[in-house]
Amino acid sequence: MTVRARATAQGVGGRPDKGGARRRSPGWTRFVGALLILPALASAVLCYIAFAWWLPSDRDRYRDYVAAEPCPARATAQVQKDCLSTWHFTVVKTVIKNGGKSSTYTATLKDGHSWQGVVDFGDPGPLLERLETGDRVTATVWRRDIVVLSKDGVRQNSSEAPRDELQMNAAMGMLAAFFAAQTFAFGAVRLVVPRAYAPFTWDPYGRRLLFTGIAVCFGVGLPAVWTGIPWWTVPAVGLPAMACAAVLMYPRPTAGR
Repeated sequence: MTVRARATAQGVGGRPDKGGARRRSPGWTRFVGALLILPALASAVLCYIAFAWWLPSDRDRYRDYVAAEPCPARATAQVQKDCLSTWHFTVVKTVIKNGGKSSTYTATLKDGHSWQGVVDFGDPGPLLERLETGDRVTATVWRRDIVVLSKDGVRQNSSEAPRDELQMNAAMGMLAAFFAAQTFAFGAVRLVVPRAYAPFTWDPYGRRLLFTGIAVCFGVGLPAVWTGIPWWTVPAVGLPAMACAAVLMYPRPTAGR
């Protein structure tokens, strides 16, 4: 009697089956499947935002910036919003802190009156590392943001300067699409066949798919940024690559099982 009770307890507690999935009640499995579909829907929304709003917005902003011209001598406030105005400031201090994700590259500026502000940069060079307290610098302002700082012919874009890096927008949107597709598939299988959802489990298929998706997105997105190829090449290359990886990594039964 004791041995049988112990065996029953093991079955209820979730002993792994041959496919690696834990034996759970169908109701619990369907509940987990429904939970997986919720982040899938949220990730699908993020994918839509990336391609329908974020990418077009950054593209239009960069085009407007490239097309902007220096402000005329007597420009109205509305005209100054979209043209490039020039201002002269004094450096109060600079901060250059190299620390990986916590790196800080800033310059605190002030004018001859009461204004003082901080300009962020993505790296220390070529200008920021040369600046010292009291230096006079020229700032290019566009849409109320300091986009370029210069001194003695040396220029450096600030973090606010629009950049033509839509490839990473596409890579982030594609990653959201991968995550949405994976979690939706894993959740749907649990809802439809709660007793036989293997191999749609985290280990090993789900884990391999997730990390492969991340590798594909950055492996395609970063070289696309560095080489300057069009952003649409990222999903054009990444989606087929991920589809092939999902098929090749799909666990298949071995002979004799």
